[in-house]
Amino acid sequence: MDMMSEATRFIQLDPAGITFLFIVGFIGGLVSGFIGSGGAFVLTPGMMSLGVPGTVAVASNMCHKFPKALVGSIKRYKYGQVDIKLGLYLAAFAGIGVQIGIKIQNYILNLWGTAGSDLYVSVSFVIVLVVVGGIVMADAVKSARSSCSTEQTCSLALRLQKIELWPMMTFKKANLRISLWFLLPVGLATGLLAATIAVGGFVGVPGMIYILGATSLVASATELVIAFVMGLAGSVNWAMQGMIDIRLTLIILGGSLLGVQLGAIGTTYVKEHMIKIVMGTIMLIVAVSRALAMPKYLVKLGMMDTSEATLELLSKVSFGFMVVSLVVGAVIILGSMFRAKRPADEAVAQEA
Repeated sequence: MDMMSEATRFIQLDPAGITFLFIVGFIGGLVSGFIGSGGAFVLTPGMMSLGVPGTVAVASNMCHKFPKALVGSIKRYKYGQVDIKLGLYLAAFAGIGVQIGIKIQNYILNLWGTAGSDLYVSVSFVIVLVVVGGIVMADAVKSARSSCSTEQTCSLALRLQKIELWPMMTFKKANLRISLWFLLPVGLATGLLAATIAVGGFVGVPGMIYILGATSLVASATELVIAFVMGLAGSVNWAMQGMIDIRLTLIILGGSLLGVQLGAIGTTYVKEHMIKIVMGTIMLIVAVSRALAMPKYLVKLGMMDTSEATLELLSKVSFGFMVVSLVVGAVIILGSMFRAKRPADEAVAQEA
């Protein structure tokens, strides 16, 4: 119980901290609007850089996502891009994954305290960011040579769709027919990752594309339905445990709602590979930031011995990498938008 009280001790907020969180929220929203998912991989470590416990950062991040996902899913549904049936089935499995993820978080928190929880979140972040960020960056560099990187159905998904394993499910909007058993791992992994680092879309969207066979447009739109359902369920669970800092939630939501509009507009001006480059670049830089923060938690757990001066230096360098990732992401996105928009404006002027 004492460890739970320690974890729920909210940080003191000053004008500089509020400004930083708003900017982080704006950049997170900018990234989310630009690459279709994510943003939380910047928000959670951004909050942790201010001293917010990992569990509180994940819970507050999840709470800010579901109202944003609701607005986005309604908008994408009007465009005819959302497969509600697929989203609800995956959300049901993801809900189970979220509960498993929260159980794991609480187990680690009770066993090793806040430092153990922070280390678990940081390790999960580094693994996911390095693996997925590396794949995304490699895919961007190869520039869609693989059959899986186009709108054609991936060969793995085609093989899975041919397996007649009862019960078979048909999803009209996604235009696919597949066994319910193949939805289970995609949904569980999405929920488990969401409860761990609040970024379930990093496996949810690729899972729908490469395992189930949905198009990227339908997958990214349907992910919003999953994000809303499991975000709402997860937020209620976290709130009942007193883990959500509503101040953090409202501040990053305010910045995020502004950024997501600008990011969504930016996608209409740039090519697909630029979106992947932005995503991969930010993910890999943030992975370095969280890796540099690990020694602090290892020392608290008695698993590493180093001087306070070294830990302070690593903490500052970690924070520096976080700031660099935000600046680099914003510069690439806004710079790409400016370069792509200028010829378009010139063409319109010539036609006029």
